[in-house]
Amino acid sequence: MKRLCKCLPVGALLLALALPTYSLAADEDIHQKIDALQKELDALKKKTEQVEKKTELVEQKTELVEKKSLGRWLEIGGDYRFRVDSLRGTVPSFFNMQDPVFVGWLLGQMNGAPPAPPPGPTLGFKVKNDTLYTNRFGLNLKAKATKDVTVTARLLMYKAAGAEDDAAITGSGVGPFFSDRAGIFDGTIGHVPGDNKLAVDRVYATWNNIADQPLWFSIGRRPSTGGVPSHLKQNNERPGNSGVPSLLVDYAFDGVTIGYAPDIDALPGFYTKFCYGRGFSNSVTRTEGNGLRNTDMIGFNLVPYETDALRAEFQYNRGLNIFNSPVILTGPFAGSGPKVDLGDIDWFGLDFLGNVKNIGIGSINWFAAGAVSQTHPNNNLFFPFAGLAPNTPGVGLMYNQGQTKKDKTGWGVYVGGRYDIESTGTKLGFEYNHGSKDWITFAPAADDMWTSKVGTRGNVYEGYIIQELKLKPISSYLSKVFFKVGYQYYDFDYTGSNNWVGAPVKISELTATPNNAQFLTPLKTAQDIYATFEVHF
Repeated sequence: MKRLCKCLPVGALLLALALPTYSLAADEDIHQKIDALQKELDALKKKTEQVEKKTELVEQKTELVEKKSLGRWLEIGGDYRFRVDSLRGTVPSFFNMQDPVFVGWLLGQMNGAPPAPPPGPTLGFKVKNDTLYTNRFGLNLKAKATKDVTVTARLLMYKAAGAEDDAAITGSGVGPFFSDRAGIFDGTIGHVPGDNKLAVDRVYATWNNIADQPLWFSIGRRPSTGGVPSHLKQNNERPGNSGVPSLLVDYAFDGVTIGYAPDIDALPGFYTKFCYGRGFSNSVTRTEGNGLRNTDMIGFNLVPYETDALRAEFQYNRGLNIFNSPVILTGPFAGSGPKVDLGDIDWFGLDFLGNVKNIGIGSINWFAAGAVSQTHPNNNLFFPFAGLAPNTPGVGLMYNQGQTKKDKTGWGVYVGGRYDIESTGTKLGFEYNHGSKDWITFAPAADDMWTSKVGTRGNVYEGYIIQELKLKPISSYLSKVFFKVGYQYYDFDYTGSNNWVGAPVKISELTATPNNAQFLTPLKTAQDIYATFEVHF
């Protein structure tokens, strides 16, 4: 025990002497490891910088490729529609200005022939087209040219199966029935069945944010077809601030728009615009003219409030130097193109569009529109029988020769709605419109077979069902496939729907006097049962 105690101080002394040596060795080892780690970190940092540079180069190249790629500056879409219509109509008895016997008697009486009773009227009959098949294809393009400048285009092809013209809807041998379906002309190409050519329906350039202000300028062939509320029946999205109210205008104009859309808290969606369009261009003439002037349209549009729940719109149009008729193809007065301008027409319209959600198992899209038309005839008359005899009857803007020339005021209303069941993709729609005796609109490009229903002088009832297929969109979030089945019933009170040439006549008074003779075959009632298969992409 004593020996062990003697040895302890010596061991402790040796241990104390050895510790500094051991500590120095450990420190040196740690420094070596730190140096090695630092070298590895520097090497890793260098590699990271190289990778970042390569990544930056790749990103720059990717950005350059994206800028040049079609998807960055060009949007492509469109639609295809197959449609079948079954048409029925009832023609009342009437004095027929396309009957050579009646025309001979009339011209004879006007040129001094011995007085004689008129030939009897054409007796009433029924007309039909059991199965009218049509194909329509539209191609939409939108290109971003520069910042704030885009070019938008739509190409259309619309034809009747087994035909290269519009004879299927003009009423070969018994018609034409309505002036807006008496032939295809500039503003209706692609909207009325014709040939298989892919024509330019619209193409216009738009400059937005002018001077960093909510101001835009647009020029070209205008998007003046398919406006509110006709988009509901067509199962299209609501038109933007380039659209027009379909009760007043459905015609492919060439023209210009200047619009302003300030941000007003109390008036969400507010915008206003001034529009100008050319409906007909007169040819180069001798200095004394040819009886025609350019037909122009000016308009003012105001949307003071627009949200998903409610939209309000006011529209004013004035048609200047309205031509007598764009095209007349049949009868003793056959010819093509306008012959004379008959005066001016003013239109005033107001429409509302709304959406109410969570009504039962769906939501309701509703609309109500009303408009007034007022004609202002000049001293010109159109003489369809000119050249057949020295004295021939003439017609003016909403009046006949021999009647008092005066302004005529008419009115029209258009109401309806669509009930959407989102869970099943089912949409149920009903629409009603009425036009007064002297009502006239400018909507020959409307998507109706018999005639543009919103121009009817009388009543039109329509119901339809849309069934969308619950398929996953691929080409666009707006892509969809659907079927539609519908029924239209026209009940005409007066002649001359969608026609401003000559005075309207009450259907029940067509045989009261030869003075009520008609150039176009009148209809008392008309029906259309239709079905479509459509693809939007």
